[in-house]
Amino acid sequence: MRWRRDTRVAPAERGPRGTGLPSLFAALAGFSTLLAFEPFGWWPVELLALAFLFYQVGMDTRVRRSAIIGWAFGFGWSVAGMHWLYIAMNRFGGLAAPLAALAICLLAGYMGLFSALCTGAATWLRRRWSLRVPAFLLLTLPVTWALSEWMRGWVFTGFPWAASGYAHNAAPLGGFAPLIGVYGIGMLTALAAACLVMLTQRGRLPALGLLALIMGVGALLRPVAWTHPQGQPIHVRLLQGNVPQDQKFSPDNLSATLRLYRDMITAAPADLIATPETAIPMFPVYLPPDYLAGLAAYAKASGSALLLGIPLGTPESASNSVSGVTAAGDPSYHYDKHHLVPFGEFVPPGFHWFVRLMNIPLGDFNRGAKVQPAFVVKDQLVLPNICYEDAFGEEIADQLRSAARPATMLLNMSNLAWYGESVAVPQHLQISQMRALETGRPMLRATNSGATAVIDGRGKVAAQIAPYRPGVLDATVQGMAGSTPYIRFGNLGFLLLGALALGASWLSGRRHAKNRAEKQGQN
Repeated sequence: MRWRRDTRVAPAERGPRGTGLPSLFAALAGFSTLLAFEPFGWWPVELLALAFLFYQVGMDTRVRRSAIIGWAFGFGWSVAGMHWLYIAMNRFGGLAAPLAALAICLLAGYMGLFSALCTGAATWLRRRWSLRVPAFLLLTLPVTWALSEWMRGWVFTGFPWAASGYAHNAAPLGGFAPLIGVYGIGMLTALAAACLVMLTQRGRLPALGLLALIMGVGALLRPVAWTHPQGQPIHVRLLQGNVPQDQKFSPDNLSATLRLYRDMITAAPADLIATPETAIPMFPVYLPPDYLAGLAAYAKASGSALLLGIPLGTPESASNSVSGVTAAGDPSYHYDKHHLVPFGEFVPPGFHWFVRLMNIPLGDFNRGAKVQPAFVVKDQLVLPNICYEDAFGEEIADQLRSAARPATMLLNMSNLAWYGESVAVPQHLQISQMRALETGRPMLRATNSGATAVIDGRGKVAAQIAPYRPGVLDATVQGMAGSTPYIRFGNLGFLLLGALALGASWLSGRRHAKNRAEKQGQN
């Protein structure tokens, strides 16, 4: 099978190709994937962008060229998907605009290394295993793409934001989420893109059939119920204070913030009342003596369970936490954030100089336990996660798998006011939707400025309030029990599929090399 161009010669038989223009176009293609994610949701753009990358990589068998083009694609992808970090560093962190822009470019350059690893490793295997175009495109590239995204999610604590699978939470491929998770969907996304490239080849009908099969199976899987209702629904009140970030930690505004959330909490009872992350921005020791006691008394009098975002400990030894008060007034529950944000919640060794350039309080927290108990609300078990912890689906699945009493619903408590009115808010909502799909459990979201929402166990937004204004979301939520395959096996499922695909690619290369040797021997 040969690439369809005027000369109809195989890529390896053509002359050397430059990397300048292909890299520029690859960066633009990567940048275009911003449109695939929320708030746009044009997921086919991602397939076309990946198809462009794979076509460019397939035009030459030089590893260095493939890696450079892959890096450029990842750089553009990362600038588009993570540009909102500039707001936190410049507007609220006080970092000069040129330095903040440079920091975004450096981060994108680092993220691009994972895409370079994908394309460079795939091309190296192509040469090593003597792969033909179909095996290279359909078996090797999708696996190296998924592995590069998976590695991006854990190397140096990981930053999996804008992983390709998130674009498909409402698309046909979203049906695979309970089976193989977001990275598995990323692998299928890459396979679908490879099918588009194969349409440029002779024998395009098999590629078209494979593409239709992938999408069709995903669509058929979407209505499958992997979990079942547990207990009675509960009434929840999710609070959105919309406290401006530049006022949140200001001493002049602390009293107003405390009064705001006290009034919102005590305005009406509910089975569960939840605040955003660090809604109470002071350590308990510095709070007015009757503040927490008054909230506990309200919980007992009204029969309302409370989950409060608050830093616990002392400034010298702090944790980003959730403090729980049961409907009986017992304040003993707490959840401590486990997966901390580099530079925002802990300072990596050797980078204190960078943090000193910014003015971000509460920047060096202790890490919570990997598995922590859920909070009991009537006959439901609510498992909190804080801020971007819900971007790590394997960790949430591990908590559900390892818990003596698995949670029946999830609760994300966030403060995205750091990032202004940017795409970070709808993108984070999309991430939470993927966690609901993977686990078959509803995800509640209580945020400072948005998106405060209730997501059902099928990943659909059941209720939401407008972002960037104060509000309260009242909703009735049904807890779910049972295990999806992703809860049971985590990322092992997609890793096993990837291993099988690479094995098939190797066998294909062996067969091709053997046939070629036999023909040469006959000649």
